[in-house]
Amino acid sequence: MARWTLWYDTPAADWEREALPIGNGTLGAMVFGGVARERIQFNEKSLWTGGPGGPGSAPYDSGNWREPRPGALAAVQRLIDEHGAAAPEDVAARLGQPRSRYGAYQPFGDLWLEIPGAPESPDSYRRLLEIRKGVALVKYTAQGVRHRREFFASYPDRVIVGRFDAAPGTVGFTLRHTSPRPGDHHVTAHDGRLTIRGALEDNGLRFEAQVRVMADGGTVTSGEDGTLTVTGAHSAWFVLAAGTDYADTHPHYRGEDPHRTVTGTVDAAADRGYLTLLSRHVRDHRALFDRTALDLGGRTPPRTPTDRQRAAYTGGESPADRALEELFFDYGRYLLIASSRPGAPLPANLQGIWNDSVRPAWSADYHTNINLQMAYWPAHALHLAETAEPLHRFITALRAPGRITAREMFGARGWVVHNETNAYGFTGVHDWSTAFWFPEAAAWLVHHLYEHYRFTLDTGFLRDTAYPAMREAAAFWLDTLRPDPRDGTLVVSPGYSPEHGDFTAGPAMSQQIVHDLLTATLEAARTLGDDPALQAGLRRALDALDPGLRIGSWGQLQEWKADLDDPADTHRHASHLFALHPGRQIAPDGPWAGAAAVSLDARGDGGTGWSRAWKVNFWARLRDGDRAHRLLAGQLTDSTLPNLWDTHPPFQIDGNFGAAAGIAQMLLQSHRAVLDVLPALPRRWPDGAVRGLRAHGDLTVDITWREGRARTLTVAAGHDGPVRIRSDLFARPYTAHDDTTGRETAVRDDPGSGDACTVTLAARGGRTYRFTARD
Repeated sequence: MARWTLWYDTPAADWEREALPIGNGTLGAMVFGGVARERIQFNEKSLWTGGPGGPGSAPYDSGNWREPRPGALAAVQRLIDEHGAAAPEDVAARLGQPRSRYGAYQPFGDLWLEIPGAPESPDSYRRLLEIRKGVALVKYTAQGVRHRREFFASYPDRVIVGRFDAAPGTVGFTLRHTSPRPGDHHVTAHDGRLTIRGALEDNGLRFEAQVRVMADGGTVTSGEDGTLTVTGAHSAWFVLAAGTDYADTHPHYRGEDPHRTVTGTVDAAADRGYLTLLSRHVRDHRALFDRTALDLGGRTPPRTPTDRQRAAYTGGESPADRALEELFFDYGRYLLIASSRPGAPLPANLQGIWNDSVRPAWSADYHTNINLQMAYWPAHALHLAETAEPLHRFITALRAPGRITAREMFGARGWVVHNETNAYGFTGVHDWSTAFWFPEAAAWLVHHLYEHYRFTLDTGFLRDTAYPAMREAAAFWLDTLRPDPRDGTLVVSPGYSPEHGDFTAGPAMSQQIVHDLLTATLEAARTLGDDPALQAGLRRALDALDPGLRIGSWGQLQEWKADLDDPADTHRHASHLFALHPGRQIAPDGPWAGAAAVSLDARGDGGTGWSRAWKVNFWARLRDGDRAHRLLAGQLTDSTLPNLWDTHPPFQIDGNFGAAAGIAQMLLQSHRAVLDVLPALPRRWPDGAVRGLRAHGDLTVDITWREGRARTLTVAAGHDGPVRIRSDLFARPYTAHDDTTGRETAVRDDPGSGDACTVTLAARGGRTYRFTARD
């Protein structure tokens, strides 16, 4: 089998654990590979209950208080000032409220393809997902005839496509649609076209899907029962398009009826023909997927299915283990491409784009206290910046409802969003005591906008998209930070460290996130030359702000401003280390790094899938590659399902994305304005290569290493400017060439680094520089 392939020797029996995902950013599907009956469960990303609309429904309040709460926030602040803390239940009773019309992400339904005469136990059965092509396949032999099916979700043509191929005249099936919401739609079949049309009973959201079936050498019959039947064909294929009238515009969140768009999309795809659709899809998918490649010296056993390969994983000790680690890395990239593409109506959610339940866990929503952010950690580092476009649009769309929440709940300028949000601008609160209050979420979200600028140096994006959202988010905190009566520093109050403990003033995560926001906004304002008065206000606030960094009685980085940490606390959140990752306050050789390591040791290497993934990134930032690898191995062993989906449990896709980002962090870091090469290389990856990693400053980097040391380093610069590089390669004899001109290039030692392995390259945009060790 090819290295970029997940494969199995039996059909899938379980949606969550075994079925294989395809997606184009808007449409997602799960392929089961049944022989006599194929199931294709599919989704359209904007099919959401809740929000505005629906006959006789309660008004949608975006989570804002449904009745005035004069003095409630001030009362909680006084309680914390007087007692140092407040119980979550007490705060929720004062500031929370039952969640109303929040809704949930919905499945569109299932396509069932009944294949007459199919054997129960075919020969040579294979079910595969070729992630480099973005194609799922089913192959088997029955009575000497080879059967082959292919399924893919095309981004260029906005459709899901499936093809059935066997001996001439033997291909046949009956296609039908089912839904877990049988009362909200109707299905018709006419002239080879299946139409599923309806409106959600909950909110009136209109939806439509169409399937067209084409047969080569056979017939397609439309049934009055809403089925399509193929008989006597040499091959047959279908295209599926779907849409809703959702729009990401506050306050109504409605656009045009989807019928015209869906019809035009299906017909255009059918007219192109199967081979053209496949070619366009593979070319588009590989243009993204092939930008990055990782080689850890892995070898995939040709006779070992992926589920058994994962079960046999021993923690990276063998080439087969390293092959699985390579595949897990590439699978994270595949899943991001499949679940988030430009123009998609929404970003990747807790399950990416895939969901089979009308009541999915956590509504398959957008948790903004880590999970949505983690989903996009790989986007820039792994050369997939385009996939972040739906997140950027989502953040922009949250600003309008977020301004109302900031004004009505806090009496503040700017915008805010709390612990979780949905497709309909839910920026307020509910009343789950340990997971309802997180006004820092907007500040964390705009961190991603600024990261896009730092990776691309796109000043147009900074000026038009990132900075306006950052400036407004900063205005909220300039209005709401308050002096701590104990020491006068500016603190967040009430603050809560996810998702345990008491409410306090100035918990570490709250302070670190606000510090990150104010610092980034000040940098952006200086870059754009904007508003000297604002810059001065940001500087004053930063000077007075409690930074959220202090060392406690047992050497730990404190989670709360008071020394409340319990060394026996192994909670899955380690939120007080935001300053280490994804923030940049903590340097690996600085005074806080040792305390961060003490805290991580105390938390332990357990946890849910996403928790382990975050810890991979933490330890990579501390330059401890062996510990980062141990966490990665634990995630693969204990928090990964047979189809390589991450599990909380249940399935949450953020762990897949976090692990891929963590592997990148082990190989390259740039968040502190230095290109740090192989900062956390584990001993179990002694030899290897990586191509196409991205770094801050519009840099693309390739690295090879042998016996744990860098051998070659290639840096492609997109802009002019100095590039500081840290690598053990520079501590040994080496050559430096400008590959664009073919000439040697000069670098200078960086005397300000205090590190003999750090040099500065005077890069020119459009040129590629290659450094090669001579030993």
